[in-house]
Amino acid sequence: MPSDVFFADARESFGKNQYKKIQKLIKKLDFEEIIKPRDTVAIKVHWGERGNTGYISPQVARQVVDAVKAAGGKPFITDTNTLYRGTRRNAPDNIMTAIGNGFAPSVVGAPIVVADGLYGHDYVEVPVAGKHFKSVKIASSIHYAKAMIVISHVKGHLAVGMGGAVKNISMGCAAPAGKQKMHSDVKPTVDAEKCIACGMCMKVCPAAAISRRKDKKAQIDHKKCIGCAECVVVCPGAIEVEWESDAALMQEKMGEYARGALVGKENKCAFLNFASNITPDCDCLDWTDAPFATDVGILASRDPVAVDQASAELINQAPWTPYAHKLKKPDAADKFMALHDVDWQPHVAAAAAMGCGSRKFKLVTVT
Repeated sequence: MPSDVFFADARESFGKNQYKKIQKLIKKLDFEEIIKPRDTVAIKVHWGERGNTGYISPQVARQVVDAVKAAGGKPFITDTNTLYRGTRRNAPDNIMTAIGNGFAPSVVGAPIVVADGLYGHDYVEVPVAGKHFKSVKIASSIHYAKAMIVISHVKGHLAVGMGGAVKNISMGCAAPAGKQKMHSDVKPTVDAEKCIACGMCMKVCPAAAISRRKDKKAQIDHKKCIGCAECVVVCPGAIEVEWESDAALMQEKMGEYARGALVGKENKCAFLNFASNITPDCDCLDWTDAPFATDVGILASRDPVAVDQASAELINQAPWTPYAHKLKKPDAADKFMALHDVDWQPHVAAAAAMGCGSRKFKLVTVT
């Protein structure tokens, strides 16, 4: 059977501002059925890297916090430590980044918890019996929470085409060791002819896997490489990945991690996807590029697969913005494929195959 996906479009008017729309969507999700009195509730967000402004605002998180409290739950705002270098690689830096981006307890109305502990070692091996993993490393505070509400910014992503709810619960709920396991098939290479010896790739590599050759150009040691692809993000054009094969493997693994994040919380999760300010890249970057598609609206569902499928289809129907000028495959019908030449569908399909949800959905408009 198709899953219900509730949708409020991006237009606002008197009495129909974003907060009102969120409240109506939450009512459709029926938090009182998901959350029992005194349940601890993980509100999974991405509070953004320092310098990024594309993440979903803390004021939105506050709307969800208030609804969880009204249902009798004990909410906490949470995210995990990162695999790459940046301002979220350990809990102190991560919390200060969250506060700097507006997610202070006084604003969101709930405590901030880095779900995998001080350095990302606080996780649970959750059995999933997948094709790639028998168990996955899920951040303990997320695993042990009784329920979870997931707030996701739908946007492009260099490695998986699109980031939404499934990415937020797979990569986003994994400890760094799990993130590395998912990325392990991604092995970038350097085109020496294109390399300008700027050294940016060396600065961002968390594994010290990149060094200079005698001619100062970069080279990558695949024995040390952990597959995080940070070098690809900052390189002007000399470092590439065989995304057609490597990304598909990573996305299959993401489906297994998505399953692991939901174990123990069956029928106790809800997902809010914000298909607005639809940027080309992840909020993990320390910048935010201009959106490539016009705002669509907010989608909500109990099904992470269905809400991502619906988000992608609606974005594909939306007009391009004037900033959509760096398309790798401009003739592609799918906007995310046109953007990065990476198919987003394998990780959504993998999550469906692991029992996380259905790609069939019924869109229910909420006004």
